[in-house]
Amino acid sequence: MGKKVSLIGSGSMGTICALILAENGFDVLMYSRRQSQTDMLCKERENKTYLPGIPLPGNIHFTSDIDTLFKDTEFAISGIPCKFLSEMLQSMKAVIPSQMPVVSITKGIENKTLLRPTEIIEKILGPRKVAIFSGPNIAKEMAKQLLTTATLVSNDTQFATEMQHAFSTSWLRTYTNKDCIGVELAGATKNIIAIAAGVIDGLKSGDNAKAALLTRGLVEITRLGIAMGATDETFRGLTGMGDLVTTCISPCGRNRTFGELLAQGLPAEQALEKITGQVEGVNTVKSVVQLANIHQVEMPIAQAVYDILFNGKELKCAIGELMTRSLKSESH
Repeated sequence: MGKKVSLIGSGSMGTICALILAENGFDVLMYSRRQSQTDMLCKERENKTYLPGIPLPGNIHFTSDIDTLFKDTEFAISGIPCKFLSEMLQSMKAVIPSQMPVVSITKGIENKTLLRPTEIIEKILGPRKVAIFSGPNIAKEMAKQLLTTATLVSNDTQFATEMQHAFSTSWLRTYTNKDCIGVELAGATKNIIAIAAGVIDGLKSGDNAKAALLTRGLVEITRLGIAMGATDETFRGLTGMGDLVTTCISPCGRNRTFGELLAQGLPAEQALEKITGQVEGVNTVKSVVQLANIHQVEMPIAQAVYDILFNGKELKCAIGELMTRSLKSESH
């Protein structure tokens, strides 16, 4: 029997992590707070909600029982959407061992507190080894074991190396990184640019427009990251440029799809209803606009997405304002 890992959440990327670890000999206990979801996973041996058609091996197990979730566990994976992270961790705080390491796959920035996922984990659960698994990864492609890469960053060098091996396979090459701030910011902010990319696709604005969006989007993401203490190299790497490109071009991307639906005329609420899973960019853009104001960083694309979603600005008006901003040097 392999080493036991507790997985909080049964979404698409959480299921992918379970498959990776199971392939590497771990026993994974996947938690869903909805008993109906747990029953479906037990009966069907596949996650029909998020990854239909992908069989789950016998060393992945399922539960909705918090009291037994962390028994004899080596480390935990937090796959909780950022919107619900604090609430879920608070409900589990009493049963999570004080020294248990946590790997976060959550992407986003909490509204009001403006905390990153690992900051939330350490705030609620206390100091511990924490890692982040991130990168240009579309879950449906990973489920088919198509070649891909990822990044593993931790506040503990030894734990980072251990998790690098745990999260590497013949089809997944995982690199380590030391920039926790940059990796989490890149993973969160790229979802905002992906909404804008979907709008461009929906309006059939062309590849030139999308190339410009990705390039300038990366500039403003990097600008915020450096202001907050990240390194610019991170944003040129897998979790920066790599994840941004994947999220903005993949037809499977939830945030890109949401933007496309907006461009087709659907109100935001109806567009969200058509997408399975969380569209993280919708909540994240609230936090990012606040951070940009706090750090006095210019983020016109993020501001445009915010105005479209929360200030009622028309899509073409927002795009027009971006195109007619005062002319300046590219290196400005």
